[in-house]
Amino acid sequence: MEDKRTTCDKPNLPLIGDRAPEFKAVTTNGVINFPEDYKGKWVIFFSHPADFTPVCSTEFMTFASMADEFKELNTELIGLSVDSLHSHIAWLRDLEKKSWNGIENLNIKFPLIADISTEVSQKYGMLHAGSKTSTVRAVFVIDPEGIVRTILYYPASTGRNMDEIKRIVVALQKADEESIATPANWKPGCDVIVPPPATAEEAKDRMSWDDKDINRLEWYLTFKKDKE
Repeated sequence: MEDKRTTCDKPNLPLIGDRAPEFKAVTTNGVINFPEDYKGKWVIFFSHPADFTPVCSTEFMTFASMADEFKELNTELIGLSVDSLHSHIAWLRDLEKKSWNGIENLNIKFPLIADISTEVSQKYGMLHAGSKTSTVRAVFVIDPEGIVRTILYYPASTGRNMDEIKRIVVALQKADEESIATPANWKPGCDVIVPPPATAEEAKDRMSWDDKDINRLEWYLTFKKDKE
């Protein structure tokens, strides 16, 4: 079926491997310059449809409860929606008084961007044709060099899994540090994947490896013990 949407209707967003678009924005923590203010840090940049909505409320409470865990991974959180700054402040103050799912006594310290002009939202493809008046539920994982490493989109009805988002950051950091890959359902402590050989000679050599920490299913699929 032909896509009848105009170019303006189609979101323009940075792709994995692209440099994250720069912006200056007003937030609940004051003005931020991105990525200048976050050099050397990983960033989880996420948008939500609107303040005072149920799914988003549970997400913000969960993110806030895990903020220290992300900081231990050198990772900062930045939220965004097209609501006003005063709406953001009122909503966050209200959430800090709530108790849900064992989460209470919150202090939401990460910034929430008030993007009434939609300038930042448009740069990151957070406005889709079916939801022009609100930002969709998007997540961008951006590395310390300002490069987009992961992009996630969730429908309005489905809350994000913060444990999965944290797992992605851990896996990306491990891959960068150890030049490995992580298999399906990987968690810290599980075996990791040795990158496939680049030549026929390397593939032949791999079949002769004799190492108790290596689990070779085939020349192209080889695991090794995770070094924590």
